[in-house]
Amino acid sequence: MTPRNFLVRGLLAGFLAGIFAFAVSYTVGEPQVDAAIAVEEAGTAAAPADAAPADDGHTHSHSHDEGGTVVSRDNQSTWGLATGIFAVSTAFGGVVGLISAFAVGRLGRLRPSQSTAVIALLGFVAAWLVPFTKYPATPPAVGNEDTLADRTLYYFTIQAVSILAMIGVVLLARRLLSGLGTYRTLLVCGGTFLAIVVVTGLLLPTVNEIGTFPGDTLWYFRRASLMTNLTLWAALGIILAGLVGRLYEQETAKTARRDLAASL
Repeated sequence: MTPRNFLVRGLLAGFLAGIFAFAVSYTVGEPQVDAAIAVEEAGTAAAPADAAPADDGHTHSHSHDEGGTVVSRDNQSTWGLATGIFAVSTAFGGVVGLISAFAVGRLGRLRPSQSTAVIALLGFVAAWLVPFTKYPATPPAVGNEDTLADRTLYYFTIQAVSILAMIGVVLLARRLLSGLGTYRTLLVCGGTFLAIVVVTGLLLPTVNEIGTFPGDTLWYFRRASLMTNLTLWAALGIILAGLVGRLYEQETAKTARRDLAASL
């Protein structure tokens, strides 16, 4: 069971997980994007007729502007959405596969398929769930374009801290497990991780640029984002754990046959 075996299976699992994530995003998420765009366009239409239209940074039409081609909303919600999701899910799959290869035999008595599932779960919490709780996804028409760079920096800061903290508590758990046992180790490491991300979240600025945007539309959009990412990570973990489990069974059977042949 080499890192290459895990990488190939991780990439495959990520691509397959992207199929499920795209289905959820297209059926659940895109209607909420359309609803947000409708709110945005309604606000623009309500502006004074002599006011210059504001550049909101979003693209919703099928026309062309002076600076280049404007991507149509139909392409954004189909090919554009699929390309983005498959690229991200495949990349995540490869990363989780490599980390799972490193984790084999290092997470207590867990079998490779079990440790792989744990890595996927921890990855979901550290890389997506924690940043989402501080800076949840926002639809078009929400947020000041002038603060986009700052908001992006805040998001990646808490994401980086969360990932590093997760790596740290996993390494800590390996040291504490033999002395404290599973239950106490989980309490100590879980509490340590929670304390780090909570303090980080409190230190980082709070972003509140919702304005008069409808609360129900915002909630439905964020719920769709949660459903999409939960589907992606769950599918990735389940598929990759299954592929790794099958690989482990094949390698175990091969080793058993080799040992049997050597004993004859």
